[in-house]
Amino acid sequence: MFPAEMVRRARRATVATFGVIGFLFGVWAARIPSLAADLGLGAAAVGLVVLCWGVGALLCMQAMRVVLARAGSGVVLRVATAASAITVLPVAFAPALSLLVPAVVLYGMAFGMADVAMNAQAATLERITQRHVMNRMHAGWSAGAVAGGLWGVVSAAAGLGFTATLAIGGVAMLPVALGLGTRYLPDGTAAAATNTSTERKRRVRLPAVVYVAGALCFGGFMVEGAAGDWSALYLSNTILSTEAVAALAYPLFEAAMLAGRMLGDRVRAVVGARRMLIGAGALTALAFTVVVTATSALQALLGFFFAGMAVCVVVPLAFSLAGSLVPRAVSGAAVAQTAVFGYTGLLLAPVLIGFLASGTSLRLGLGTAVVIGALITMGAWTLPRDQQHSSGEEGSHPDTEASAKETVTASRADAGVR
Repeated sequence: MFPAEMVRRARRATVATFGVIGFLFGVWAARIPSLAADLGLGAAAVGLVVLCWGVGALLCMQAMRVVLARAGSGVVLRVATAASAITVLPVAFAPALSLLVPAVVLYGMAFGMADVAMNAQAATLERITQRHVMNRMHAGWSAGAVAGGLWGVVSAAAGLGFTATLAIGGVAMLPVALGLGTRYLPDGTAAAATNTSTERKRRVRLPAVVYVAGALCFGGFMVEGAAGDWSALYLSNTILSTEAVAALAYPLFEAAMLAGRMLGDRVRAVVGARRMLIGAGALTALAFTVVVTATSALQALLGFFFAGMAVCVVVPLAFSLAGSLVPRAVSGAAVAQTAVFGYTGLLLAPVLIGFLASGTSLRLGLGTAVVIGALITMGAWTLPRDQQHSSGEEGSHPDTEASAKETVTASRADAGVR
């Protein structure tokens, strides 16, 4: 059994890791208008750049199923978190689109590696502590993204360009990333590698809930990508706000996500995952309706805020369902599969919106988030009703507690914990 202090340190380190990765993404998202202006990029070109970032992330995620089994999420995080801070530097200093594209692919690969590994580490913590903590882990992401976005706002108001803003952010996060590297929990790499090898030989099919979770993650990430990549451009180019006001949109969206995720695990214990996801999708559609009908910066900002409050629980719940409702032997594979689904959505969102914006308007492009919100609600309806009870807090339901104890026992046996 892991010592209590070791578990606490791992939990804090994992939250902080989510924060580091979120900060770097928040800086990047808030200053996209500056990047577009510096390099003379149109909406389609910006969509291409973000597409290349997503391709890099997906390429790395595809390999994570095997890498996590052999090395473990803690080892991968030590490398990936530091690599994320380092790889933003080529993005910051790229002088032209031809050099920016390979730079964002490299950054995307580091990001993808870190994202899968930190969600796998969070799933390990859920199994060991017998508590649902995924929303709080993702709250760390939101806190980091808010901080990164606010740094983008301050730097824009101070007249700093994209290069200086992103480079300072990367240099600041590197020592933090290195300091977190020794605090993660081991997650049974040897046993998992054996299970992965057996799984490849037997071609074991993942449970259906993993694919439902993946589809929900796909939708949630599409909405988050729409806000992250296009909110600032929407306010500056469509609403005609100043660059400093436009840069405020994404941190405001993430601040709302942070607030919602801090409460998400408690709300989940009361209403269940299924009802929570149904409501989240409906409210997301409503909030983005406010955004696309906005006639002022204030209305658009309010729309993005309420959209963040609504969609914030979709991705954490999807990862938690994938990681906790499957046997220990395929938990890492389930998280990796869900991540691939989710980041495919994050990959498609900027492309779809960019081409719609080029052919019609950015209002219509962002209108896709209204449709996605409705689809999340429809997808959540397909979850069996009893799954909402299995996702409550520790001790909320006897059957959940028994199942969790069985899972923890298996997890400890796999990891060789005594």
